[in-house]
Amino acid sequence: MTTQAGKLTISLPTHLISFVNEVKSEENISRSKVISDCLSEFARKRKIQLMEEGYKTMANENREFARLAFELQRKVVLRQE
Repeated sequence: MTTQAGKLTISLPTHLISFVNEVKSEENISRSKVISDCLSEFARKRKIQLMEEGYKTMANENREFARLAFELQRKVVLRQE
């Protein structure tokens, strides 16, 4: 997959610069690639977290809907008896 790249100037704490340089040397990749990979992983984890929160919200809404539907159904059945 080819992605168009843009330029960005950022300031980082020196310990993070050291970490980027360490990974760059170990993996034999550019500093841009190290930072890009880290941001991609952060974005992936954030997306998963947001999806989990959404699914939990949907589950709670579905549970409440089921509770209300069951209560209404119970009332209808009791009236018919």
